[in-house]
Amino acid sequence: MKTILATGGLGFIGSHTCISLINKGYDVLIVDSLVNSKLNVLSKIKDICSILKIHNKGKIFFEKGDIRDRNWLFQIFEDFKKEGRSIDAVIHFAGLKSVEESILSPLRYWDENLNITLSLLSVMDQFDCKTLVFSSSATIYKTKLNKKIDEDSFTEPINAYGNTKLAIEKILLDLSRNRQSYWRIANLRYFNPVGAHSTSLIGEDPKNKANNIFPIMIKVLEKKLDKLSIFGKDWPTLDGTCVRDYIHVMDLADSHVAALRFLISNDPQVINLNIGTGEGTSVLELVNKFNKVNNCKIPFEFSDRRNGDSPFVVADNSLSLKLLDWKPNMSLEDICKDTWNWFIKKNKN
Repeated sequence: MKTILATGGLGFIGSHTCISLINKGYDVLIVDSLVNSKLNVLSKIKDICSILKIHNKGKIFFEKGDIRDRNWLFQIFEDFKKEGRSIDAVIHFAGLKSVEESILSPLRYWDENLNITLSLLSVMDQFDCKTLVFSSSATIYKTKLNKKIDEDSFTEPINAYGNTKLAIEKILLDLSRNRQSYWRIANLRYFNPVGAHSTSLIGEDPKNKANNIFPIMIKVLEKKLDKLSIFGKDWPTLDGTCVRDYIHVMDLADSHVAALRFLISNDPQVINLNIGTGEGTSVLELVNKFNKVNNCKIPFEFSDRRNGDSPFVVADNSLSLKLLDWKPNMSLEDICKDTWNWFIKKNKN
């Protein structure tokens, strides 16, 4: 039984990935500061595992703290070692992730995202734990109008969030250049993770300001916002709104397990992988689809373009499909249904 440490494991993507890991028989140690996540997600992960009858496949451990505290993180690894166990690999989700916020507070993003990672890598190295799946982002790319992005596409982030992700990838590449280091690293470059778990117990529920489209639509449905703002209607796309590659969070979660298995079964290396569906949907198409699937009506208005946005961001995911025992299975309709069902359950009272 292998133990996987999930930094930021109570966040949106981390929590869903923990369920996938347990389903595949891994023990999971979640480390989270709870700055951007909620403690009740831990009990919901356990509830989901019971509902799916996978709770006996793997154990869940939790430690609250800031990964930048190297002494604290060192002690977690040390305590596992004293118990005759080991942390075999890490999936690194922890960090700040708002494009808009990163433009307003770039120093905070550079400070937190890099120092969290440097602290983690230092402790991993001390304990010879050298298998890492990193939560990267498609924001590192220079986008191409109406052309899918592959892993060899030019990298030119246009915001601090993307710049920190690219900087971390470069740090990881430097680690691998020492042929005696034996690091196994997968940089998963996410496109647009959305949706919710099929049990409707967890979904994208940010603790702080909602920046992504689905949490904002939920706030409109909850009457906490009057309407959805669509940023720009004059982009060079078919309907004038931005086109994105929306991937169901459970498909994304499964890709982490697939990447982990790939790393474990292959020689030390650093690999970059796009994680998306390969299909583009405009913001306007998404809103119309959500309304149609769920028989609802989300009011919206067009606003000025938002700093840091790109018109067309769609994955060429052929390398991921080729190398990993994985493919996205959930449709845009599934995404809309699961988000709606989660909203209904969340607001049942």
